[in-house]
Amino acid sequence: MKLPSICPSCETKLNVKTMVCESCETIVDGNYKLPLLASLNDDAQKFIIEFVKSSGSLKTMANSMNLSYPSVRNRLDDIIKTLKDY
Repeated sequence: MKLPSICPSCETKLNVKTMVCESCETIVDGNYKLPLLASLNDDAQKFIIEFVKSSGSLKTMANSMNLSYPSVRNRLDDIIKTLKDY
């Protein structure tokens, strides 16, 4: 299950309030922002993982995704824009 990052009610970015250690049951309570990459949708997160696995080669990614190089480049540009707007 993906960690939710947007409020289902008002569509505002969610923060983390409580974390629990399953081993010793320690509870950490506060108000923490989600990591930047967790704020991306599933497709963008998968794209970034594949980007890293391919050593940043868009050509390799285009081949493995059966897409054109410009299509893969556009997806990366969209993710970059989203990260800049964060």
